[in-house]
Amino acid sequence: MRSQDPTLTSGPLSTFYRLVPAVASLRRYSPRDLRADVLAGLTVAAVAVPQAMAYALVAGVPVEYGLYTAIVMTAVGAVFDSSKQLINGPTNAISIAVLSAVGVVPPEQRLQAAILLAFLVGCIQVGITLARLGDLTRYISHSVILGFTLGAGSLLVLDQQRNLLGLKSMGDVHDIFLVRFWLTMTEGGGVHLPTLCMGLATIALVLALRFVKGRFGWTLLPDLLLAVVAAAATTAWFGLENQGVKVVGEIPAKLPSFAMPSFLGLELRPLASSALAIATLGLLEAIAMAKAIAAHTKQKLDINQQCLSEGLANLTGSFFQCFPGSGSLTRSAINQQAGGVTQWSGVISAAAVAAIVLAFAPYARFIPKSALAGILIVSAWKMVDWRALGYYARTSRFDRALIAITAVAAVGISVEFCVLIGVFMSFLLAIPRAGRMMLTEFVVSNEGVIHERTKDDEVCGRILIFGLEGEMFFGAAAPLEAHLEEIERRVGAKTRVVVLRIKRLRSPDAVCMHLLDEHLKAIEDRGVHIIMVGVRDDLFGALRRSGIVARIGAGSIFREQPVRHTSTQKGIQHAYELVEEPCETCPRRDPAIRDKQLRYEF
Repeated sequence: MRSQDPTLTSGPLSTFYRLVPAVASLRRYSPRDLRADVLAGLTVAAVAVPQAMAYALVAGVPVEYGLYTAIVMTAVGAVFDSSKQLINGPTNAISIAVLSAVGVVPPEQRLQAAILLAFLVGCIQVGITLARLGDLTRYISHSVILGFTLGAGSLLVLDQQRNLLGLKSMGDVHDIFLVRFWLTMTEGGGVHLPTLCMGLATIALVLALRFVKGRFGWTLLPDLLLAVVAAAATTAWFGLENQGVKVVGEIPAKLPSFAMPSFLGLELRPLASSALAIATLGLLEAIAMAKAIAAHTKQKLDINQQCLSEGLANLTGSFFQCFPGSGSLTRSAINQQAGGVTQWSGVISAAAVAAIVLAFAPYARFIPKSALAGILIVSAWKMVDWRALGYYARTSRFDRALIAITAVAAVGISVEFCVLIGVFMSFLLAIPRAGRMMLTEFVVSNEGVIHERTKDDEVCGRILIFGLEGEMFFGAAAPLEAHLEEIERRVGAKTRVVVLRIKRLRSPDAVCMHLLDEHLKAIEDRGVHIIMVGVRDDLFGALRRSGIVARIGAGSIFREQPVRHTSTQKGIQHAYELVEEPCETCPRRDPAIRDKQLRYEF
């Protein structure tokens, strides 16, 4: 077995490799890996070019800025990605959120606002990384993503109707519930037939190519790129631009240049609130996709590093005229299926997109907007996980409500609001569940067996045995207090000892420790001994710092032992030693049982 260089597992070099995983992957990089990454990168680029242009159209910015985002964000994200196959860049979901966010800005400032939004999103995501809050995303229900994609997909289809039908103008897509939306749709100058035919033909071609891919297993067939090329060639050949078919126009054959994001003339407050929602959505989208890939590749992910890569990609992109992006579901899946083995497939994809921009930008001017609209409508259907949506809706009433509220909020109010309300409702669900506290009563049977009490068991009049379990943080204060009050209520005139089994109390904070201390004092003031069993090291430290150990005595606290139930056994035996006269039902009155070791059924 080859020994490992200790400098690779500790010290500055180890930290560098952890922060820049793409460089770390070069340590064992082979020519075979390079061939696989090149093939995967070129395949992803063939999909990225038409997608990037279409998503720029969604975000309300010129199409070349989508290409810039597919170059810069993809390259930077890949270098810092924890996932080896995740591809960053413009996405359907984030582009819709950007459109909603910049909708309040005057049209001439929307590009500036979109770039500034990328800067704010990057800052928020880097801040989340530095505060090590990335793991909090696991408390946000996946139903939020499903509801968002359902609402966002509906918005995408509605928003692209004007490009698909060739309408001159439309109302705001968030006016879906208002008559004005439909009036503006019909009053926009009527449907332009050549435009509609081009859009429908593009949809039909994409579906046909995907059928061929599935039928013959040609997974690397660039269906979107072929559809866009065919639409552009048809438009140029028949001169459809002169017949009123709108095209994307001139695209400069140049790479993005460095430019500081501009704050001038923009109101920062509404953009900041939108940036928070987009940053959260971007992390959820990227982490969900990275986990889905890791489930197949068995790669171990660093969630905090994943958050860092998203933040740096957006932050860097804002200095190169990019709008916000995230991990792409489509391009990441293609990258994995095409055989990409390291993060360098993403870098190669970004370089290939840059080469395409430089070489073929003059020809892109013939791409009709209705063709891109057709691609987006097909993508809107694919972006919703219909199987998962049905499963979640069937399984839980809460998930069904969360999906519905998130989707309706996306369409009826705003995309950013739907994300924030979905996150808020997820926390409303998670915190009460995390704050649950359970109280269990135990008894000793006539055979000397300790077990959970049933309704038919007689309770000892001298010794009460209870088990508490749950997270001892402020969110559990109310149920903890209720359980401690129940224990106090059960303490009678003949009670001499209360045994608390607290092996499964975790994460104590000052609020819960204060409650525990106050109730233990109240019980002791009635002349009752307190014995604690199964005390873990972290809880013992909290008991000592709060003064409970000093008050009830170290001899009344039985620490957790390597052998199961040993501390509980010793604690209950100590309780019997403290009781001078056993109760009438106590099994210890029988000498044959008194000398036996206690046994357990829990």
